Amino acid sequence: MKAWSILPCEWKDVLSRLGARPFRAEQILQALYREWIGDWSQATTLPLDLRETLARECPITHAVIADESASPDGTKKLLVEFEDGNSVETVLIPARERFTQCISTQVGCAMGCRFCASGANGIVRSLTADEIVAQYMCGRKSGEITNIVVMGMGEPFANYDETMRALKLINAGKGPNLGARHITISTCGVVPGFERLASEGIQFELSVSLHAPNDRLRDVLMPVNKKWNIDTLLAACRKYTLATKRIITFEYTVINGVNDSPACARELAAAVRKVPMAKVNLIPLSPVSHRPEYKTPDESVMLMFLDVLMKNGVQTMLRRSRGLGADAACGQLRLRNMGRA
Repeated sequence: MKAWSILPCEWKDVLSRLGARPFRAEQILQALYREWIGDWSQATTLPLDLRETLARECPITHAVIADESASPDGTKKLLVEFEDGNSVETVLIPARERFTQCISTQVGCAMGCRFCASGANGIVRSLTADEIVAQYMCGRKSGEITNIVVMGMGEPFANYDETMRALKLINAGKGPNLGARHITISTCGVVPGFERLASEGIQFELSVSLHAPNDRLRDVLMPVNKKWNIDTLLAACRKYTLATKRIITFEYTVINGVNDSPACARELAAAVRKVPMAKVNLIPLSPVSHRPEYKTPDESVMLMFLDVLMKNGVQTMLRRSRGLGADAACGQLRLRNMGRA
């Protein structure tokens, strides 16, 4: 079992199975999540024979930063490569009072959203919990992470068990100890995941990528809608909110000439009002190279959309695109590197 997939509460049992003293668990957690070791040889508070056993039985996942790109606004995108040669992206986004990391849960994506580069070549495989944590560890080398958004490559609810194990570890008090309310999971609308997440009893934040206000348009932009349409999705969102008392944020990427009309704005307002306390993040499209027909909307269009939503009683935030000089859209840095192969 990989070290970064073992929850802090499990280490004493692991050590017992390895024939080691349980009190060593505290030293291991100190080494992993306070000293941030990348190899067991660096855990010098542990005896040599235990370090050798851990290296053999609970290795620390090897992940390297194979490439990176940066934007003038300070956003940095890292391409993290794993032992099998596959790679994913993680993005570091600095702000005045926070340092947010966007992490991936799969190599590629099977969801096929038309404006997203993550799924341009389909899915290769899901990540294991330790690989998801490894991204966090790579990001932490750049500074103290205050927030995580699971909005990178892949669909978290399509890799539910490994994603949750990784997030529980990152949230754990004797682990990295990142507060649950500082961790946001984003789904494109895989409905069975809502009930599972509600049953966890953990206060992770949840966002839903909507991107269209009706089935006709969403069927085109997001094929997942053909399995779980908007009415089904909104019903699941409403049930989740009533069960957890947690606010859901709907992500709406505005695409020039596609989903940016006043009529779309009015339809969106009517849709999200079906979910108690829901709010909307409006995001101008970050262009992707494999879909040149999709363009970023003008600022005036974004302001119009914001105005319509707010006048219809929807709490709305206008998000600015970050990292436009860093292959900003999910999957673009990976695609660029695949093109070199």
